[in-house]
Amino acid sequence: MQFIGSRRHWLKQGLALATSASWGLPALAQISSLNEAINKAGRQRMLSQRMAKAWLAMGQGVDVRRAEKILFDSMSWFDRQFVELKAYAPTPEIEATYKALEPVWSEYKSALVGAAPDRSAAPILLSLDAKVLKLAHQGTVQLEQYSGKATGKLVNMAGRQRMLSQRTAKFYLSQSWGAAVPEQVKELNVARQEFAQALVTLSNAPQATPAIKQELDLARQQWIFFDNALSRIGEKAGNLHHATEVFTSSENILLVMDKVTGLYSKLA
Repeated sequence: MQFIGSRRHWLKQGLALATSASWGLPALAQISSLNEAINKAGRQRMLSQRMAKAWLAMGQGVDVRRAEKILFDSMSWFDRQFVELKAYAPTPEIEATYKALEPVWSEYKSALVGAAPDRSAAPILLSLDAKVLKLAHQGTVQLEQYSGKATGKLVNMAGRQRMLSQRTAKFYLSQSWGAAVPEQVKELNVARQEFAQALVTLSNAPQATPAIKQELDLARQQWIFFDNALSRIGEKAGNLHHATEVFTSSENILLVMDKVTGLYSKLA
């Protein structure tokens, strides 16, 4: 999809808007527990992938209006949680991780809205999202280890499912757009396998309450549909339709896994 000058201007305006408006997201608040910190730290991983997914969708004309909203909502959410996590950091090591993340996030944010999405820029953008993801994951693992509890590990695992749902969709959209991103099909399939395996682990966890198991059953049903859509990555016929299906399905399963993560985070 070709973006005209007015859209380019709008995208740049969106950066300022994303950092100043709530977009209906929760207001900035102090983190009150380690499980909540792990949940929010893990959500940063997801947002790093979701933003790239939305950018790729915008570039190839997949549900553009929704993709634009998702991009700017996600940027705003990432900014808010970053402030919370940096303030909460319970150890110097965790604080150092979030200090290291700040310039990397700034560079990624500029790449997302500094120019209209362009296929040739996809490899650079995805290399930046990988750097953000690495540090966001590092912070999550550090918080889980600091917790030292089984529930902390489950919050991390459930939260990682959110990231994998967006990561698989991201690589699908990159491939469907014809972007020259190294090993994207391989990375997509690795993420698919990890998601399916973690669903089993979460369902079998002794800490899984009836409410959690009910949501995981829904996630499993959503995953069957989503995984089927992802498996069409090599098909050229109906490319835009399949890409839209993947985009929509990834949002649906994200909602379920975010709820599961929230339920795990509330366990003592």
